[in-house]
Amino acid sequence: MRIYIILIVLFLAACGKTANESLPEEQPDPAQTVIEKAIEVSGGEKYLNSTIRFDFRDRSYVGTRKNGLFIYERLFTDSLGNYHDILDNKGFTRRLNDQDIDVVDSMAQKYTNSVNSVLYFALLPYGLNDPAVIKEYLGETEIGEKRYHKVKITFMQEGGGVDYQDVFVYWVNMENHFIDYFGYTYETDGGGKRFREAYDPQIVNGIRFQNYINYEPKEGDTTDITQFDSLYVSGQLDTLSLIELEQIEVELDPSI
Repeated sequence: MRIYIILIVLFLAACGKTANESLPEEQPDPAQTVIEKAIEVSGGEKYLNSTIRFDFRDRSYVGTRKNGLFIYERLFTDSLGNYHDILDNKGFTRRLNDQDIDVVDSMAQKYTNSVNSVLYFALLPYGLNDPAVIKEYLGETEIGEKRYHKVKITFMQEGGGVDYQDVFVYWVNMENHFIDYFGYTYETDGGGKRFREAYDPQIVNGIRFQNYINYEPKEGDTTDITQFDSLYVSGQLDTLSLIELEQIEVELDPSI
């Protein structure tokens, strides 16, 4: 009887081993792979512990990250004096002439969105691996004579911020892994769609920055943003503005 039981156990173990060996290996997520490579070639871990300063449209911005904490700052001057907006892990604060001032919740949210948006776009592709990001690989495509990975980005409601309903599509160069184009939809201020073409890249202390030509679809165009590459190639987008960063400085934390 004991021998019979031992034989059964050995048979089941052999079957289990055979079944496990026959299982196909889990394939890497292509969207995740593409985004990770894009982040790596643009700065990688240097983003994690750095202070980045730049000017954009007559305002100065500072983005500081260290050990998972962040501080985003915006500084500008108007007729009332010197403003200093601060967005960090705790929330938003506005200072006027070095004094904290009260800001109603609706305006605090507006300022938060504005500061976060500028830093978000300036630091792309950093941020595309945040926990709330959902990635979807849309395949390969061609713009001009270059081949691109096409990756769609959406956001979970939890952790995705007030703009979690925004949708992005990134065109990642298959040769050098840089993001040459991206399109997005947004819901704030009445909503809309945009497409950006990168130009004039700069590498400052190991982190890559890009300027953009900002396009919008012609009036009444309802094309899905996943097809904006086709509109761009056929000249069906109108130039809206230029997104240019000036006086870029990057300070890396030497202690990390």
